[in-house]
Amino acid sequence: MSDLTASVLETKNGFHVDGYEKISYDFTFLDGIFDINNRQLAECYTRWGRVLAVTDLNVYNMYGEQIEKYFDHYGLTLKVHKTKIGEKAKTIPTFLSIVDSMTEFGIYRKEPVLVVGGGLVTDVAGNTNFIRIPTTVIGLIDASVSIKVAVNYGNYKNRLGAYHAPIHTFLDFSFLRTLPTAQIRNGFAELIKISSCSHLETFNLLDKYCESIIDTAFGRADNAPAEVRAAADKINREGIHEMLKLETPNLHEIGLDRVIAYGHTWSPLHELVPETPLRHGHAISIDMAYSATLANIRGLLSDEEHTRLLKLFSRAGLAMDHPQFDEEILDKGTAAILRTRDGKLRAAVPNPLGSCVFLNDVAASELNFALRRHKQLMKEYPRCGEGIEAFVDASDTGYTDNNLPEVEAVEVAASKAGSLNGSMDGQTTVNGGKVLDSHKNGVNGHTEHVNGSVNGYTNGASHFTNGAKA
Repeated sequence: MSDLTASVLETKNGFHVDGYEKISYDFTFLDGIFDINNRQLAECYTRWGRVLAVTDLNVYNMYGEQIEKYFDHYGLTLKVHKTKIGEKAKTIPTFLSIVDSMTEFGIYRKEPVLVVGGGLVTDVAGNTNFIRIPTTVIGLIDASVSIKVAVNYGNYKNRLGAYHAPIHTFLDFSFLRTLPTAQIRNGFAELIKISSCSHLETFNLLDKYCESIIDTAFGRADNAPAEVRAAADKINREGIHEMLKLETPNLHEIGLDRVIAYGHTWSPLHELVPETPLRHGHAISIDMAYSATLANIRGLLSDEEHTRLLKLFSRAGLAMDHPQFDEEILDKGTAAILRTRDGKLRAAVPNPLGSCVFLNDVAASELNFALRRHKQLMKEYPRCGEGIEAFVDASDTGYTDNNLPEVEAVEVAASKAGSLNGSMDGQTTVNGGKVLDSHKNGVNGHTEHVNGSVNGYTNGASHFTNGAKA
């Protein structure tokens, strides 16, 4: 929780305020969080005698009965808000539906909501006091480290949000037993990210046990070898610890040179340009692989290390290229991230493997040359560098449902409030464009299609906050 100290000084024309907020919270590794023999979670709610839980529907369908029995065993009344949160449903209406459940529940100001699910669920629901139980690899390894909570708005990722730390995060890797292999692979990319730029020992373990870790769900599958389980546990603990060490001095992302932003310079476009979105792990892998090629051309990453890194992506089945990754997308992505990063590229690249530097002085011609070189290299790899199960499907909650109710809710809000961020020909619009036909304001007042055409993408992309979770 927070401990606020401050000073107020009179100035000639008013006052000057300095405020310092202490942020402290805990992480606990605990397999079997809903095992009735593990009372740690229940003890967090003894004072309240009840629990409001927010969870995604996939998790509830798999673990709902166990969750209910757990809290019943400890005499705690449970209410569950079930939701479907993919990127398409990571919206204000989804957030407001959670707020409605809080109101109906009669939540007290400091009473913690229990948030159970992947990183997208904790992103949306973590806007009050909360306890976090991530259930995916990305949620456990990456999203658990950040205190950023946000929703998308229009075509902008993480457009509206705040920085709000959980009271406690419980890390239960046994959830991975029931996670689809595609999602295991998706999260594996985050570990490559942090290890290749900051923790060589972890990278070496990933390189050694890559296929075994993916096939056995980080050693949690039945009959997984003890050696693989031990290696996976070390990888997970060291990976999380390293990210915490890097991010804790910069929880509010005031510093923009961020090691954990490796793979997040051009990846926002990779996630949204395809008609069916790429999974986050594959999007950042394309970015990381290309960035590694750029580093290799600059002499920052040796040929041997470059090849070793690309081979690890390939062995993991992660994407390193995409047909729509071209010079135009590269240019638009560069323009977008320059705005997000206050006019500097700040592209994190390995130098050498296990450490990191940031590139700022890269001309468009050099970026394009690196892209051509990268695509030539991809011809030497299986699938020409494309990933396995790289695109979202039904296991990515919220992607497969019709999003029309969400869109209509935003349109209604816009019509009540008047034009938001501009209008076209006197029509009420959101972000300067019609909501239902997914258009937005383009050049000289014209509309340009978003997420179906490369043209017209720049306006949306330029407002990303570091793209997806970095």
